[in-house]
Amino acid sequence: MALEITDSNFEEIVLKADKPVLVDFWAEWCGPCRMVSPIVTEIAEEYKDKVVAGKLDVDSNPEVAMKYGIRNIPTILFFKDGEVADKQVGAVPKSVLAGKLESLL
Repeated sequence: MALEITDSNFEEIVLKADKPVLVDFWAEWCGPCRMVSPIVTEIAEEYKDKVVAGKLDVDSNPEVAMKYGIRNIPTILFFKDGEVADKQVGAVPKSVLAGKLESLL
């Protein structure tokens, strides 16, 4: 299950993580976000011992979205050691996201 990431827990879950982190920036009204959501959930399950995977609702948590310049959703940021290591904008197949994660492991 993907974690719910918010403005208030972002630092603890993402920036202080001891493994790579995938953050899905999404919104309820976004059609492509609904296509990506089950993929993020699958990745969260398959990589649960190796990575942290979470979802951040940009409407409810504007601070983090603004800090990282999220203008289009879905946007997925990949963090390693508290820094953005990679980025994916738009809906893509699971293999693309898994490949980006694999390169961080």
